[in-house]
Amino acid sequence: MSSAALPAAPRRYDLDWIRVGAFFLLILYHVGMLYVSWDFHVKSPRIVEALQPLMMLTGPWRLTLLFLVSGAATRFMVDGFMASGGHAGWRLAGSRILRLLPPLVFGMLVIVPPQSYYEILQALIGFGVPDPAHSPYLQDFWVKYATASGGWCDDTGCLTTPTWNHLWFVAYLLPYGLIVALLVGLAGGALGPLQRGLEQALSGWGLLIWPIVWLAILRLTLAPLFEITHALTDDWYNHALSFGAYLFGFLIARSEALKAGFIRLRRPALILALLGWAGWALYAWIWRADDAIPPEALRMAMRVVYATDQWAWIAAILGYGARYLNRGGPVLRYLSAGVFPFYIVHQTAIIVAAWYLMPLRLPLAVEAGLVIAATFAACFLACELARRLGWLGLLLGVKPQAAKRPPRAA
Repeated sequence: MSSAALPAAPRRYDLDWIRVGAFFLLILYHVGMLYVSWDFHVKSPRIVEALQPLMMLTGPWRLTLLFLVSGAATRFMVDGFMASGGHAGWRLAGSRILRLLPPLVFGMLVIVPPQSYYEILQALIGFGVPDPAHSPYLQDFWVKYATASGGWCDDTGCLTTPTWNHLWFVAYLLPYGLIVALLVGLAGGALGPLQRGLEQALSGWGLLIWPIVWLAILRLTLAPLFEITHALTDDWYNHALSFGAYLFGFLIARSEALKAGFIRLRRPALILALLGWAGWALYAWIWRADDAIPPEALRMAMRVVYATDQWAWIAAILGYGARYLNRGGPVLRYLSAGVFPFYIVHQTAIIVAAWYLMPLRLPLAVEAGLVIAATFAACFLACELARRLGWLGLLLGVKPQAAKRPPRAA
């Protein structure tokens, strides 16, 4: 039975809400990166170590969930292409290139450069360079950035430009979508049997257990060998994790049986998620010092805890989402169309806002609140601008047909 022959499925509003929520969490997470000890492009001089366990609440699963939901969205796109006739594989490939390549290139050349500029500026201040903004290091910055001729190096290495920074997610979605387009072209008729096979394999508690086993295997085998780089070509653990989630979302998107399974398992998944987060956060807190070396057996055990934390949160979110987030409306339509430009501009907005707010030495909560407010304001402004630019809106990830305002609720 071909995928086109599957009965029509209602729109999964729950997945739309989850996608929007995950992107909003990402904005808050990147604001938090200013204030924890982990590496980021610009750092606050006021580090709050106690914030790190809270950051770990979403760290292990947030982007994996986004790849899964993106794969599900791709499945509905493919089914739409199949239903309307024509070659679904070619149409998916064209759609992915049109939607992802323009914002990726535009982002690398226009949106991301300020992140590198302020990163270099903060480093120059740290090195005691007088008047760093007017120093030779930043003279003709954009030309140096675009031509990879800046020579911005220190003891830890060199800043490679042009770079995609947070847009690595877009850079990875593009080849993932093209791979799926090829698979659809070769075996589109097998989508139905593959879905039914997954339903059988993941029946009962298998929906909670087997993905944890898979993620634990990745943590125990590939993670120690391949550090996450976001560089596309050498990021094999991240590819196994992210493309695996993308493909999984693609295959299960229309499964009513697995949707019901997530709903049924949502409470035990949430309990397991909270236990996994507590274990992982406690371990990371105890061994947080740079020179702390945990016993190897403990490291291996915590890789399994990490995998448990990762999938249990995803399963709980999918379960509670399927149970309670099943309504659409104009707010969801607006946010669903706007979340991509939000993602494209948010990190630059965070860094620029933080750079000009940090010297004011406001109370930390006030400063962070203003950074968040400024970031969301910039995101909404970018969204509204993109909606009015027609085809140029593609540079910020908005389709021309999405430029119309959502209809009012009846």
